[in-house]
Amino acid sequence: MEAMTTPSPDPASLQGTLVDFAIAELVRANRASFEPLWSAESWAKLLIWLALNCGCSGDRQGLEAFAAALGPALTGRMRRVFFERDLADLELQLLADPAEQQVLVLPTGASEAVLQPERIAQALERVGLSARVVDDRSRWQSLEALVAIPWREREAP
Repeated sequence: MEAMTTPSPDPASLQGTLVDFAIAELVRANRASFEPLWSAESWAKLLIWLALNCGCSGDRQGLEAFAAALGPALTGRMRRVFFERDLADLELQLLADPAEQQVLVLPTGASEAVLQPERIAQALERVGLSARVVDDRSRWQSLEALVAIPWREREAP
């Protein structure tokens, strides 16, 4: 029987995957450094920090050039990473972008039983979101496979 060989990956594809991975890790490693957490302001501070570290000037033109160079697809992926948290021990993922109307809580395990209010409250507390979302659990909306929790005060994106 002849052994099957896996074709070599395309170098450009590997480079793209490496860059995506490195950027996601850079965002994860630094997202807690920009306060106030869970705000559009913290997101803007991260982008400014990245632009300055990439050699762009801090003036409007330099920052706009940086944003244009990132493009909408990469910026969207970075923003998603910036505003999400995976809590493996609780088997929950939080998606908490202040530009959205609600914080979304999704199970990462096989069981939707992890979407219990006490477990969700524990997750919100751990990541510093408790004070930013409504605490009235009757306003938490249980959907098919997630829980949607309104922000306490809506912030402009």
